[in-house]
Amino acid sequence: MSDILFLAHRIPFPPDRGDKIRSWNILKHLGSLARVHVACFADDQADAAHLAAMKRELGSALGEAHVEIRNVGKFAAAARAFPAGQPISLAMFDSLRMRAFVDDLLERRSIDTVFAFSGQMAQFVPDPCPARFLMDFVDMDSAKFADYAGEGGGAMRWVHRWEAERLFAFERATAARADASIFVSEAEASLFRRKAGLAKADIRAIGNGIDLDFYDPAAAFPRLTAEERGQGPLIVFTGQMDYRPNLEAVTAFACDVLPLIRQSRPDTRFAIVGRKPLRAVTRLAAEPGVIVTGSVPDVRSWLAAADVVVAPLAIGRGVQNKVLEAMAMARPVIASPAAFLGIEAEPDRDLIVAEGAQAQAREALGLIANHTRAAEIGLSARRRMEVSYRWKAQLEPLTQLLGLTQRQAA
Repeated sequence: MSDILFLAHRIPFPPDRGDKIRSWNILKHLGSLARVHVACFADDQADAAHLAAMKRELGSALGEAHVEIRNVGKFAAAARAFPAGQPISLAMFDSLRMRAFVDDLLERRSIDTVFAFSGQMAQFVPDPCPARFLMDFVDMDSAKFADYAGEGGGAMRWVHRWEAERLFAFERATAARADASIFVSEAEASLFRRKAGLAKADIRAIGNGIDLDFYDPAAAFPRLTAEERGQGPLIVFTGQMDYRPNLEAVTAFACDVLPLIRQSRPDTRFAIVGRKPLRAVTRLAAEPGVIVTGSVPDVRSWLAAADVVVAPLAIGRGVQNKVLEAMAMARPVIASPAAFLGIEAEPDRDLIVAEGAQAQAREALGLIANHTRAAEIGLSARRRMEVSYRWKAQLEPLTQLLGLTQRQAA
């Protein structure tokens, strides 16, 4: 069995945010099947320094590794992209060093499969590719920019429309030449099939999983003290807080939903738990009942302490890991339709799906008042995760796609 080349737009380790959770678990899975070489970007020097830990985790499964710090900002990328008629997303990740590493590795090594994680990395896969080419788009990113264009105004509306149109053209061309294109949910895959119209392309869904041993309410992790948790009902949102959909979600909840809840339960608090909160997020701490934690040692501490976990995203692509994690922790979740999309669960049994401030406030107050129902939904959520969302089960179709068994590589 020949080797696998794994390309990723961000170093997969540690799995501490949505994209890295998926890329890390896929990389580990591929490493159980063959020797894997990795070429990826890092956000900064601290991010790149995780390479040593990634090597320890993968052991002999890891071959060569190239980690490159990405330092092209949005404005510089736009200046390159507009004259060339290209997506800004690609210009932000373009790199001669990355191209040289990939080309050299493909020439020196016997590579059977190139696995590209995230659409930006497809630009580094030669055309034609000398190996099997698997493209994990994860989400249909062009649809996200189309959503932004639909809700925005002014110059940014034009920019988002530009990005949506040109990125979709790139996604479609990539899927046309890939041996298989993968999306995180059937909803995303179906959307792409309908829009792309590629009758001969292999477009399929391979979902996200959850580490059910880690996200287990009975696991050993630090619990919030009574002082840390505070008195009264606690509603929690978790996520990377420099990500626009998360910013918009917590802003809407803090400003529109929480005041409605506090009319009936003035002691209710809303904790925004996540790394790198933007200034617009930290300012929300001035709102009555709002807590902004920033990065925390263990997100499970806040999930376990929550009376309700919310995921009120207006724009959501793919599968929301924050929802899976809260459900695995047996918490009652209130998700917007966008956050629920792609999740195999039964509304009103495994979680609550509610759209709009009035509906979300009403459901939150109902769960706060009815502890028995809240506990039943949490337990049902945990059972659903145990049945359907173990990583091994989710990634079995990838094993079949590759036609491999455990560690055929030397």
